Amino acid sequence: MKRTLIATALLASAFAAQAAAPAADTTVVLVHGAFADGSSWDKVIPLLQAKGLKVVAVQNPLSSLADDVAATQRVVDAQTGKVVLVGHSWGGTVITQAGTSDKIKALVYVAAFAPSEGEATANLGKDYAVPPGIATLQADAAGYLWLPADSVAKNFAPDVPPATAALIAATQGPINSKAFGDVTTVAAWKTKPNYYIAAANDRMIAPALQQAFAKKLNATTVTLKTSHVPMVSQPAKVAEVIIAAAQR
Repeated sequence: MKRTLIATALLASAFAAQAAAPAADTTVVLVHGAFADGSSWDKVIPLLQAKGLKVVAVQNPLSSLADDVAATQRVVDAQTGKVVLVGHSWGGTVITQAGTSDKIKALVYVAAFAPSEGEATANLGKDYAVPPGIATLQADAAGYLWLPADSVAKNFAPDVPPATAALIAATQGPINSKAFGDVTTVAAWKTKPNYYIAAANDRMIAPALQQAFAKKLNATTVTLKTSHVPMVSQPAKVAEVIIAAAQR
């Protein structure tokens, strides 16, 4: 009996080691969206690191799709082992174009655009009503778009504390309006396992459009009752999906 118990314990330990191995050699690369920067992941990063995952947040220049893809691919290329590539909002378009490397284990879309090849982000929501937050966008003299602080609080991140919304507004990254017209040439989701976190109360990307993306991708889908920033308002739920992708 004692030998049987020892053998069982050894087998359990071996299976646990095998289950942990895929995640141990996996880096999570986080790609922020428009009107944001890498700090938008600051509540998710510690949760992933606590599971032993290496995490890198890309800092997108938000000057064009090509520039953001290049910034993301540089980070992916610098990693050893496999990569789970995560994109929020506009970052979904970026990972769709950038996520073709053999290193990519899975793609995770977080309230994100998911174009097919040959599509521009600006055209993806043409069959849906203009979301309230999009109607408030302002442009500077160079054509970079930004959100007024009151719209960040009302439309971008209404389910976070006021101080957090104010910080998001202060650190937002304006995006070149021309980037939304840039056309993808590939769709990495066609050849990668996909996960989609849909935000049911989103006022920046129509929730119905998000569900359509998830269906198109045949993604493992989780719907959260959040605003456009589930990684800020429900970071543990977002981390759970990313961890599942890393451990697959």
